[in-house]
Amino acid sequence: MESIWQKNTELPAFPEFKGNRSTDVLIIGGGMTGILTAYLISNSGAECILLEKNRILSGTTSGTTAKITFQHGLIYNKLIRKKGVESAGLYLQAHKSAFEMFENLCKNISCDFEYRDSYIYSLDDREKLEREISACEKIGFNAEYCENIPLPFETAGAVKFSNQAQFNPLKFGGEIAKGLSVYENSFVRDVKGNTAITDSGTVTAKYIIIATHFPFINTHGSYFLKLYQNRSNMIALENAVNLNGIYLDESGKGFSFRNYKNYLIVGGESHRTGKQSKCWNELRDFSKRYYPDSAEYCFWSAQDCMSLDNTAYIGNYSSNTPYLFTASGFNKWGMTGSMLSAMILNDMICGKKNQFAELFSPSRSILKPQLFVNGFEALRNMLTLSAKRCTHLGCALKWNSSEHSWDCACHGSRFDENGHILENPANKDL
Repeated sequence: MESIWQKNTELPAFPEFKGNRSTDVLIIGGGMTGILTAYLISNSGAECILLEKNRILSGTTSGTTAKITFQHGLIYNKLIRKKGVESAGLYLQAHKSAFEMFENLCKNISCDFEYRDSYIYSLDDREKLEREISACEKIGFNAEYCENIPLPFETAGAVKFSNQAQFNPLKFGGEIAKGLSVYENSFVRDVKGNTAITDSGTVTAKYIIIATHFPFINTHGSYFLKLYQNRSNMIALENAVNLNGIYLDESGKGFSFRNYKNYLIVGGESHRTGKQSKCWNELRDFSKRYYPDSAEYCFWSAQDCMSLDNTAYIGNYSSNTPYLFTASGFNKWGMTGSMLSAMILNDMICGKKNQFAELFSPSRSILKPQLFVNGFEALRNMLTLSAKRCTHLGCALKWNSSEHSWDCACHGSRFDENGHILENPANKDL
């Protein structure tokens, strides 16, 4: 099971880390967030080492739909209601800055970067779309209502953001990684103070950044309460249609669309990791119904960390760990989220004030309704009888017959048939 990016990209290879080293900054995790952060910090003049447990860009980044946009669903009306106009405006500015950084870097990198209009559509709620357009006006952005969009089913319209973008994330990330001090197949098993411990050595650093998708250190930050993980599925179709845009259903229960070269990527079947789903069957039924002349080129899954309040956690791992940082909870918007994380973390480590740091601080209040949902799911699964228990916090594992894996509904860890880790925060095999 390979994503369309993995089938169309050859990545550079890096050695395994061995020995004992010291450095200014250690980054754990070689996805888009880790690589971009290492790139900016290295360009700022600090010595930086990046350790990746497998191959770079082989985890969450390989499964992304790779939409570069600051249209994150119908986010701005939600933010105004929950955090106020000023915070909603800062959220827009932050991700717009990340978008512009991608624009500048992609000018010199062959990564299939293309401008596309972005659409968030609703099947039956025009008022919800109109409220989002009004929210955008309040924060100074001109969004557009579109009555008709070129999807093969009826909608109530869509909110349009012009001149967003898409690209091949592995081509981009592979080029960015060249020249950095990167080590692959170097699994960090533990972090003790300022020292990370791998199977074949240690790295001691002034600052450590946990960029492992889900922060795996449980003694700080309470991420086991602040985050849960969501899985979704994708198929790439040949001989379908060029929709000439990027599209997403506002409810989270429908489909997403974008084209890559001659392929149409259709995503959907979003569900909490560990819960039952139809996996690719719903997507295949959809493609047969609406694109009967198409053929399936490849299929894959993605896993995303979801925060309590629709806003990522970027900054100090906790209020009492000045040497430890993290970035997580991008709520399915990992491209601008990863770039924004790199920009904020680079400024923090270099001692610069970042105007967006407070909004995304991991130490903000966790008293949100989703906290109690996360707590209930964790308690229920801890009390469930099961022969297989997650090595993260001991929750019951459920067999995923579609993907042949043992999945944890508490925090989203996954293991293959033989008990080897597929997804963290678990840091040990079964």
